[in-house]
Amino acid sequence: MKVEKLVRKGILNIIPYLPGKSIEEAKEEVKIKRLIKLASNENLLGPSPKALKAIIKELNNIYLYPDGPCTRLREAVAKKFKVSKNMVVISNGVDNIILMIAATFINEGEEVLMADPTFPVYTNVTQIMGGKPIKVRLKDFRHDLDEMLKKVNKKTKLVFICNPNNPTGTIVSKEELNKFLSELPARVILILDEAYGEFVNDPSYPYGLDYVKRGGKIIVLRTFSKVYGLAGLRIGFAIAQEDIIRCMYQVRDPFPVHRLAQVAAIAALNDSNHIRNSIQLVYEGRRYFYLELERLGFEYVPSQANFIFIDFGIDSTKLARALLQEGIIIRPGKMWGYPTFARITIGRMEDNRRFIKALEKLKRKGFFNF
Repeated sequence: MKVEKLVRKGILNIIPYLPGKSIEEAKEEVKIKRLIKLASNENLLGPSPKALKAIIKELNNIYLYPDGPCTRLREAVAKKFKVSKNMVVISNGVDNIILMIAATFINEGEEVLMADPTFPVYTNVTQIMGGKPIKVRLKDFRHDLDEMLKKVNKKTKLVFICNPNNPTGTIVSKEELNKFLSELPARVILILDEAYGEFVNDPSYPYGLDYVKRGGKIIVLRTFSKVYGLAGLRIGFAIAQEDIIRCMYQVRDPFPVHRLAQVAAIAALNDSNHIRNSIQLVYEGRRYFYLELERLGFEYVPSQANFIFIDFGIDSTKLARALLQEGIIIRPGKMWGYPTFARITIGRMEDNRRFIKALEKLKRKGFFNF
């Protein structure tokens, strides 16, 4: 018997999530001294210096198992966001928390509502658990909440809203979310993925924690990978009412977060200077990109995240290959159904300028269709 006949139903139909090309992979393709990666929305300012010091201090203890419940980190998160520590769960990146949510709540045949395109892990975990992903196409690059409400039925168990959305960088406003929640059945759990929430400066943005604190079936997701600069340590957290978190602990791994990640996250959480500098870097980079893209004639989606979704008017996979020869890694938009778009991470100003200069060079060579 073939092993494929033994696997869980539906697993082989899953389209695996493919992360952006790593610098290590790119180095095997091109011989360029310094590569810059503008493909995965990492914090190119780097990690908090306080986090690095905490890691070094903890190194001698890695022969010991980590604190399974991440007690000190949960307490630090609870203090920062003014919630009970029993409302916090920490795990091995937000990806793993999304899987925990699926394992906790999705039964076979139940439906999970999400935008299209959005973070593809929502689809994957739904299929793993035998659920049915229900996708609603974006409208003007934004969540179409009215259309999403039309798809809600007796089988609907979860709704994912990525806010700001990945890959478009657009947000759902407070007014839109309030209207959506007023019509969403109380039995449906809403997950607000705020991985990029720290970079938002739009006053209409609804902070998910305000809704959690009022009660209701809402889970807010946050990560240490973006503004805190700890993507390589894989650590994220969720905040929700205690009964929801208690259920999620039923499927949580006993030791999901290693010792170095825990101490680094505590240090990073309290490094206000690094947080402020990381956010400022993104604000300045967004302004710079907007001006330069308009000067060069490229259309883009105004973003509230640390990346910009840009229409280059050509096959962006071809553009990615050309930019790789210039030492720049980008994320083509074909996987999201936007083949002429690419998602570009906002980096340090030297990285941003290098990217723009590479575009100018390609434009002079007649690479684009204008």
